[in-house]
Amino acid sequence: MVIVELLLRGKYGLGNPPLYVADARTGYRLAPNQSLRRRGNRIEINQYSMRGSAIAPQPAPNTLRVLMLGDSIVNGGWWTDQTELLSLKLQGVLLALTSGDFQQVEVLNASANSWGPRNELGYVLRFGTFDSQIVLLVLNTDDLFAVAPNAHELNRHPAYPTRRPPLALWEAVARRRKYEPSPELQALHQQAGDRVGVNLEAIRQLDQTVQAANGRLLLAMTPLRRELEPDGPLDYEQVARRRLQEFALAQGIPYLDFLPLFQKSDYESLYFDHIHLSAQGNELVGQALANFVAETWLIPRNINQPLNNEPMSDLW
Repeated sequence: MVIVELLLRGKYGLGNPPLYVADARTGYRLAPNQSLRRRGNRIEINQYSMRGSAIAPQPAPNTLRVLMLGDSIVNGGWWTDQTELLSLKLQGVLLALTSGDFQQVEVLNASANSWGPRNELGYVLRFGTFDSQIVLLVLNTDDLFAVAPNAHELNRHPAYPTRRPPLALWEAVARRRKYEPSPELQALHQQAGDRVGVNLEAIRQLDQTVQAANGRLLLAMTPLRRELEPDGPLDYEQVARRRLQEFALAQGIPYLDFLPLFQKSDYESLYFDHIHLSAQGNELVGQALANFVAETWLIPRNINQPLNNEPMSDLW
């Protein structure tokens, strides 16, 4: 048992998982100030629950700061080493593209597994934009159907612990048990109503919050792997995608849809699994996002319909 325990800890990093905390705004977020390894990949979480090293609240002079918001695609999870994060790929390319205008570029990675637009809005309402000139929201198709922020799965789902297990063996066994979502989470998924519309409203409120902080919101979306197969997106996904595109155009939010770009690529090599990007996928997406940011963030907004400044009563 001692040998197995040491093997699980040394080779797989079990017994020392990334920890989470409940949050009234975001539902949950990564606990701050963590440094660990999982399956050989380094994971570092800073004082603001971002995936990355510690940052100053305000950027240094002559710095382009980008606040990147997203779910597990941006976060990278245990399968992505700290050096291979999408945010760092974007940072490296963006520095080369803007070197004549800025001395340095910072891309902050505020993300967590299964976050949706309301979680990401909650993060900005909790912590602000850190004086970022750009806030880049990276979605995937499933995020358009995300439920309200909640902490129902903390310490219930093995991927969302709030405290370390007593043994690596304990964690290994827990991850092999059959998982059943909590009744509270199932009830959220069964709620009636226009969930896509509520998430679009969250993006609208995020845009207003970013504007009030003198920043600019940009929007991008990556597809699910099965959307690149011959049948393409499902009917309800096509409707949601069209609504997002029309919403971004009406609000004057620059929008980059990765579906056409992925369709022209060897998409199978771009994915780690059915939704998450591989190292090669992060390279491609980071390059495209850097070009997107460099080309669009200084272009004046073109709003095609009057903005509705009346927020919905409660997005949570």
